[in-house]
Amino acid sequence: MFGFGPRMNQVFANRWKAVIWSMGVLLTAYCTVPAADDARLHEQAKVQHVPAKHKSPWAKD
Repeated sequence: MFGFGPRMNQVFANRWKAVIWSMGVLLTAYCTVPAADDARLHEQAKVQHVPAKHKSPWAKD
């Protein structure tokens, strides 16, 4: 389809090739999705580092 990697009819021609291909897909997903704790800590850190808004002395109250 895009010109790289094995074609699907070659991947699933053998049971072990299909297992290796599926393990590669699962490993990619495991390595790219962040852990829930890391995402929560990242969001908390972003909230803590928000600078206070500057109040202009010429602004109307």
